[in-house]
Amino acid sequence: MKIIMLGAPGAGKGTQAKKLAAKFNIPHISTGDIFRDNIKNKTALGKKVEEYIEKGLLVPDELVLEMIMDRLNEPDCKDGYVLDGFPRTIPQAKALDEALEKKNDRIQYAIDVDVPDDVIVRRMAGRRACLNCGRTYHIETLRPKVDGICDYCENKLVLRDDDKPETVKKRLEVYHEQTQPLLEYYKEKGILYSVDGTKAIDDIYNEIVDVLTA
Repeated sequence: MKIIMLGAPGAGKGTQAKKLAAKFNIPHISTGDIFRDNIKNKTALGKKVEEYIEKGLLVPDELVLEMIMDRLNEPDCKDGYVLDGFPRTIPQAKALDEALEKKNDRIQYAIDVDVPDDVIVRRMAGRRACLNCGRTYHIETLRPKVDGICDYCENKLVLRDDDKPETVKKRLEVYHEQTQPLLEYYKEKGILYSVDGTKAIDDIYNEIVDVLTA
């Protein structure tokens, strides 16, 4: 089961990706995690990525795709995966499809978690992140066991700059311009499934599972 999660920043696709990965016993592959792992382990790809990040430059699509494909070639991906955070643009989607075709593989489901912009702005303002391990929480819907402290590594949780309302609005503008066209791209391929992301987390999850097991 090869799945791509789509949706605006703050739509909750990462939360759903983790739950789906656990249910179907396939890896949840987040581009952010791949970047961190490669940089932490000082791989050849990680060193290249770090050079761009340190200069404040965007990591080129070719390098991001190389890291993604490197991960998808790992043994734990042979029965499927949930891809979260990539692709973000039409060129990335086409490059991914071409790379998968070369190994006689393809994406089977593109799940869009659909949430209106105003709901996302309000939702993101309540998000708190652990800058150490990357896990995220929410002051209303996903509270840590101890207020302000990460459950896993016990570091302090913060409101990231990119979760502040003014920044979120700019991120949404970029999403609508660059990433939203992916919905039409996967719709034309006949693999797009949209779910209502304003529902409770478990209700959204159940709706996605229904799609995947139909």
